[in-house]
Amino acid sequence: MFRVFTDRRCLGHSAPPGYPEKPRRLEAVLESVRAAGLDVVDQGQHPGAELAIESIHGGQYVDRFRRACERGDGLLDSADNPLSPGTWQAARGAVSAALHAADWMLAAPSRAAFAAVRPPGHHAEAGAAMGFCFFNNVAVAADHLLRMGIERIAVLDFDVHHGNGTQHIFEQRQDVLYVSTHQHPFYPGTGAATETGRGAGEGFTLNLPMPAGSTDADFEGVLLDRAIPALRAFRPDALLVSAGFDAWQNDPLGGMRVTEDGFRQWGAWLAQFASETCQGRFLEVLEGGYDLENLGGLVQCHAAGVLDGFSAASG
Repeated sequence: MFRVFTDRRCLGHSAPPGYPEKPRRLEAVLESVRAAGLDVVDQGQHPGAELAIESIHGGQYVDRFRRACERGDGLLDSADNPLSPGTWQAARGAVSAALHAADWMLAAPSRAAFAAVRPPGHHAEAGAAMGFCFFNNVAVAADHLLRMGIERIAVLDFDVHHGNGTQHIFEQRQDVLYVSTHQHPFYPGTGAATETGRGAGEGFTLNLPMPAGSTDADFEGVLLDRAIPALRAFRPDALLVSAGFDAWQNDPLGGMRVTEDGFRQWGAWLAQFASETCQGRFLEVLEGGYDLENLGGLVQCHAAGVLDGFSAASG
């Protein structure tokens, strides 16, 4: 079963002209998945959202972000993070949709949930906004699931940019495995193969940096030979994915050469892994993807691959 979760508040975060992270991104995704007949739900504010956000980001950062929006500040922490009157609610909406998706996924086996949200999250550090991101949606959802009783979570990040925030939030823990494929060297400058975790979390971070121009075939080798074996060895109780579609061959912010078939195949491989390893507990959260003409279709193709993967595992 596949369900898309969103929150209408996510459309309220606006940005200056020419800014690539814009409401039209989410509108394109929702139009495409609805046209494909996928189930899309908007359940509004999650009752545990405030606790979940503060568990990752702390009260001081949350209060600073809220006050900046109330004052009408133009930016938060970096030029990549412009504020608008709707930014605070949009960021809370993104977290809420991810939490509703996590709860639905957890309620029964073989449920694939996709949180179609913005602003994205994987660059957000515990105490700072960065790279279009204000709250780290996937990290908040992972921590929520751990507090709900899930013991081990794997986070796979296939955005073209390394998820510095997610890595740093979990890099000293053993109950979260973070695996990332990303263009390197590239923004944000983190994600070298030598970054493998710290302290008790040493060995629970796996960075798989790839050169610009990498193709479907290049990703196939990395995912099947490195990423999925690492996930299998970790044996997570749930698989979470930071699903960025900016490795697409025509994305204006990336330099990779991934096609629609690539994103479809990734969905199939990951869903089949989740079916075989963690009772089909599979949650994806939208990150990047800035080709407005193609983003919706890429998400739709990827979702079709997820459904193929679940079907193959059950057949």
